[in-house]
Amino acid sequence: MNHAIESARIRNHPRYQELVSRQRRFVACLVAATLVPYFTFILIAAFAPHLLAQKLSATSIINIGWPLGVAFIVGAWLFTGLYILRANGEFDALTAEIREGAIV
Repeated sequence: MNHAIESARIRNHPRYQELVSRQRRFVACLVAATLVPYFTFILIAAFAPHLLAQKLSATSIINIGWPLGVAFIVGAWLFTGLYILRANGEFDALTAEIREGAIV
């Protein structure tokens, strides 16, 4: 089958726009949930470093900035895993449905 014809049929499939919309909305939420805290952290480090320099407790040698930095890294991994789970489940199932309906 001609790939151009198959691509046109897929783009014209009624569920294709639903798939694209769901994916974009989900990715936008994950990007915002990752970047907003990260850039907030960077701005605090740049303009109010004393806030991140506070110790976790009076006897601790670790300041607040370290656990926050680790939480951002772990959070990014978790968001990646969340995207993979949803992509392999919901998005792949919808993609398969669209391809089956587009290939005649």
